[in-house]
Amino acid sequence: QVQLVESGGGSVQAGGSLRLSCEVSGSSEYTYIRYCLGWFRQTPGKERETVATIDTFDKTVYADSVKGRATIYKDIAKNTLYLEMNNLKPEDTAMYYCARGQWGYCSETFPHWGKGILVTVSS
Repeated sequence: QVQLVESGGGSVQAGGSLRLSCEVSGSSEYTYIRYCLGWFRQTPGKERETVATIDTFDKTVYADSVKGRATIYKDIAKNTLYLEMNNLKPEDTAMYYCARGQWGYCSETFPHWGKGILVTVSS
């Protein structure tokens, strides 16, 4: 059983920065952090957007909407996934979720999800 718990959300002014954390735990937490992991976001009435993913080999992929403003990375020792974002815009306002996919390269399937955390960017 894998668990993902997000933290670090809140309110921030446009142009500011934040770092989201996702603690990955479970019966095999030693390896879970090495799986494909991703950050996603969703606002009411819109489809969920894949913000960034990082696979077992540390290959990262970013949405065009955050490219150049976001960094996804893992701290293996802390079993934690991070998303750092800067130059935040009001359109970054959303519920942010972390999720775990498969071992190896990331696919479109993410069976395990956190409960999400709200990020609000005010202008």
